[in-house]
Amino acid sequence: MKIISTNIAQPTTFLWNGKEEKTGIYKVPTDQPLYLTKNDVMGDEVSNRLNHGGYYKACYIFSAEQYPYWKGLYPDLDWTWGMFGENLTLSGFDENEAYLGDIYQVGEAVVQVSQYREPCYKLGHKFGTQQVIREFIAHGYGGSYLSILEEGHVAVGQEFTLLERPENTLSVADLFQLVHAKEKNPELLKIAARSKAIPAKKRMWLETFLP
Repeated sequence: MKIISTNIAQPTTFLWNGKEEKTGIYKVPTDQPLYLTKNDVMGDEVSNRLNHGGYYKACYIFSAEQYPYWKGLYPDLDWTWGMFGENLTLSGFDENEAYLGDIYQVGEAVVQVSQYREPCYKLGHKFGTQQVIREFIAHGYGGSYLSILEEGHVAVGQEFTLLERPENTLSVADLFQLVHAKEKNPELLKIAARSKAIPAKKRMWLETFLP
């Protein structure tokens, strides 16, 4: 996996149900390295700290290989890297081959693959239709959040080097699809519910689906 774009946002406001909202989803590429902290990406807008940022959602990554699929569905949008609100756009990020709890060295930072991305109405607003949320879930590749174990700068061209992988885990793609599946695989549920790479509240929620 290699960084091909580093993306940050300035606060953007929009009207939603007659109320002014603020968001950091409108990310654009920057020609500067990013500094990954334990709670966020330095200099990036995090408008809603209840649902974004923090230890388990410090940085969001998304695969460049997924872009052609979405460009085919929405050819009239103004496409740039960062379109999905990701801080890091990666080439070679196969969500079937990256696993929950994986620890990587990238640039100066050490990061861990953490929880899944939950698409919300702000993604729908950016794409011009709330239909994209259903499409995003159905497609099954939502990217991943990272926890930052060691803070540091990361830059375009740097590779993710795998340092450690848990023995009993599941792929990023499996986790995303498990969370959104109507019928959930009990064995995968057990694995996800035991993983300390995701917050205790999410683990407890997953446990409620166990027979």
